Amino acid sequence: DSGLRSKMDACPSLASPWPMISIADANRISLMHTIPLPAVAVPLGQSLGRVLAADVTAQEPIPAVPTSIMDGYAVVAADGAGDFDIVGGSRAGDGTIPVVSPGKVCYITTGGCVPAGADAVVMIEETQKLQGAPDRVRVLKAGRARQNIRETASDMAVGDKVLNAGDLVGPAEVGLLATVGIVRPSVLPQAVVAICSTGDELAEVDAPVGSLPRGTVRDSNRAMLIAACQAESATVLDMGIVGDEQGSLDKMLDAAIAQGANVLVTTGGVSMGDKDLVKPMLEKRGSIHFGRVLMKPGKPLTFATISLAGSGGDTKATPARNLLVFGLPGNPVSSLVTFQLVVVPVLRKLMGIADPMLRRVRVYTSEPLPLDPARPEYHRAYLCWDD
Repeated sequence: DSGLRSKMDACPSLASPWPMISIADANRISLMHTIPLPAVAVPLGQSLGRVLAADVTAQEPIPAVPTSIMDGYAVVAADGAGDFDIVGGSRAGDGTIPVVSPGKVCYITTGGCVPAGADAVVMIEETQKLQGAPDRVRVLKAGRARQNIRETASDMAVGDKVLNAGDLVGPAEVGLLATVGIVRPSVLPQAVVAICSTGDELAEVDAPVGSLPRGTVRDSNRAMLIAACQAESATVLDMGIVGDEQGSLDKMLDAAIAQGANVLVTTGGVSMGDKDLVKPMLEKRGSIHFGRVLMKPGKPLTFATISLAGSGGDTKATPARNLLVFGLPGNPVSSLVTFQLVVVPVLRKLMGIADPMLRRVRVYTSEPLPLDPARPEYHRAYLCWDD
């Protein structure tokens, strides 16, 4: 993509120096410069909503020994029904339990280990206490071999795959991770995205009603793009509003780098006005890979990379990396459309998602759409399914 930019003529010209490229080329170029971030291990309590980076397998059998699935009595099935001596009890968590021999039974609770010698559990509803004989019980219905027993490894055997790489961690998955003893699961990383709006005409959204100076508008882009990044599970750095001054843009860029941003997204300042200073900053600090895209809305969309040197040190060394920078148009609709079409696939690839592209669905429109004959158009729509 280094040859995409046309050479500037010696004479001043109002024509853009940036060739128009297709949206497909914009995706290809931006993804080509995107290297997935490494997986991270997080505490189990912070794994909810994350995506697993690796398969999870059982490292031990569950249950480790045969256990009862009922409250009742562990018996020798061949003994059948009748009156029996109770040799003791096996409750969930008991470390020492008696041995059951023919003609004997053992009281057992749900989750209790099945005693050696016993091969069935008769539920308590099918037994009867004998009056005056607290150490004896009547079994009313004979048990079948292995009845009401949860066998060793019946839930999970060693090596069984419990969860797959790519699974979203919900409450049930947290429980499974805890069951197999995974206290720091490996999950896909969260990209750090710095969001900045540019323009002297912008005011904060909490400016009192009626207080805006003539010609100013509330900064809706920043709030919208912060929400869009959060919807993609990215971590957001709010860099605020930056006025139309080159020095202010440079300070914002330095702050985003210092805070560890992987991606910087700006809105406004990428067209051809005398106050459109984002492209000049990116030319000075990095490499612009495209500066116009054949699309409507969103033509001035710009993508650049800034090479960042690594830092030394034994404990806090950081590797060299590229900051990915997207200059989005200032129009809110253009800003959101370009974010969804080009920035979202980059965020997904950064975060380790195998297929980062947006899903395409073939539809029929409910009414005709007048389209630009030169540039592909993107329209807002509601998607409905008919039976």
